[in-house]
Amino acid sequence: MRLHGCAAAVTLLLTAGAAHVHAQATGTPSYNAPYRAFASNEFGGTFSLLDFDNVGLEGQFRFGVDKFDIGLRGGIVDLEGPDNTRFILGGEGRIRVVEHNESFPLDGAIVAGIGTWEFDNLIIPVGISLGRRVTVDNFSFIAYTQPTLFFYEADGPNDNLGFSWGFGADFKVGNALDLRTSLGFSLTDIELSEGLAVSLVWVH
Repeated sequence: MRLHGCAAAVTLLLTAGAAHVHAQATGTPSYNAPYRAFASNEFGGTFSLLDFDNVGLEGQFRFGVDKFDIGLRGGIVDLEGPDNTRFILGGEGRIRVVEHNESFPLDGAIVAGIGTWEFDNLIIPVGISLGRRVTVDNFSFIAYTQPTLFFYEADGPNDNLGFSWGFGADFKVGNALDLRTSLGFSLTDIELSEGLAVSLVWVH
């Protein structure tokens, strides 16, 4: 089972590994909670497993603009096979659009982005993150889910639409550190792919 991508390496990815394109702008299974966790900005790193056998490492920085927040991220993905390491680059925006109430128990945010693998292809995800802060005794965390449609293309005429569904949980570790985890499943054509991501983020 695999699914998410890039050319010559991306052409290879579109046949054997387009399977590697996950919902987020950089094609990794790192999803977003519906809440902004910072007052000014945040930065950190993400480790991801695509199909549980391809490793991704990313750095990220996020800042707020009025009701929006904007994230920039970049790094590498090490795919199976020799000399098959690719750099990845992307940006994404998030804006809250739903507040929980008596009729609807979840908060929601629109998340959209654009990214690339070595400028050989383009990934454009648009999704909605739905979740809520959960408190048990003195311990709290944010649980959420994020269904996402994404467009991806590679060199040549191949344009494709995929769907991804992510599940995440964000935890506070001290006053300024967040541990963020997510699990995602993506579908392109008739192939199913899965991935896992863990992030450590310092918030300011």
